[in-house]
Amino acid sequence: MIGLPLIGTVRVQGLTSAEAEALIGGLYSKNYLQNPEVSVFVKEFTRQNVTIDGAVGKPGIYPLKGPTTLLQALANAGGQGSLTDMTDVVLFRMEEGERRAIKFDVSKIRTAEAPDPLLQPGDLIMVNRSPARVAIRDSLLGDIIGIFNPFNYVTRP
Repeated sequence: MIGLPLIGTVRVQGLTSAEAEALIGGLYSKNYLQNPEVSVFVKEFTRQNVTIDGAVGKPGIYPLKGPTTLLQALANAGGQGSLTDMTDVVLFRMEEGERRAIKFDVSKIRTAEAPDPLLQPGDLIMVNRSPARVAIRDSLLGDIIGIFNPFNYVTRP
């Protein structure tokens, strides 16, 4: 909500700068000015965060600074981890008082086979691990690879 001379309080929540300019210009031109020129600059977005958890480089709470897509948010969180299943990314969103789960295949978004959704404040993104990769890592094969890995130097007493 912003307060303006002559027209009073105007709700601009969820509008882009251009949409807010058009709304305010329309309100001023209705009763007060002819062809008003309105400029809106967003200095800061407040309390608009998304949470990114699971198999990403840096899970955490990230501020939304303007329109942000799922791919942009994942990049902000350090990208995918080593055991990530990018075909199984779930976005949890509050809609009409209920938390709704929306599944995305990020590999299809990356190849433009699926749209990159815009995030909303309060969204929770869960990046799942690949069960097959986790099984290999935890298997005997993973142990053998670990033994012969030259970067896995372990000192023994």
